[in-house]
Amino acid sequence: MSDYDWTVKFGALFDKAVKQYQAGARGAKNFFTAEDEQFLAGIGHTAQEMYDFAEDAANGGEPDAGTVLLLAAARRDYFWYVQQGRRTGRELPSASLPAKTAAVDGIEWLPRIIEKARRKLAGEMDADLMFDCGGDRAFLRRFDIHPADFLRLVWAAGDDDRKVIEWVKGRAK
Repeated sequence: MSDYDWTVKFGALFDKAVKQYQAGARGAKNFFTAEDEQFLAGIGHTAQEMYDFAEDAANGGEPDAGTVLLLAAARRDYFWYVQQGRRTGRELPSASLPAKTAAVDGIEWLPRIIEKARRKLAGEMDADLMFDCGGDRAFLRRFDIHPADFLRLVWAAGDDDRKVIEWVKGRAK
């Protein structure tokens, strides 16, 4: 795989996955070749993540291909530059996330999406979990934040949740 045109390959895989889903295929294990999965692993992505994005796009029109690419680019950058191309080996269960109703400074979902963003960046999402799911999209839309921008905000904030909280509060209308 060429690093120069990884975005082209990624976009083609996303389009392929959406078409397969629309044609009735189900399950991430049925969507990609070993070569496809190797490519995805090389950018810190998984077949399950691609499948989840394709499923949501096919069923509801979101996320769009551009958003999926920007999310993959944020993860790829983190994987390459922070993790030096090595996975942590951890896969944290979705049950360990803050509840959907958990709030901080009166903002429901914020504790949950901060933790989901950290897990997405680190590649530690379990197969039952998706960053930029319908609930995440509703939250981010409410505050007019692009999902990839939120990932990068969480990355830049490091372990300082307060930086993320204050920035999100500043976006409240």
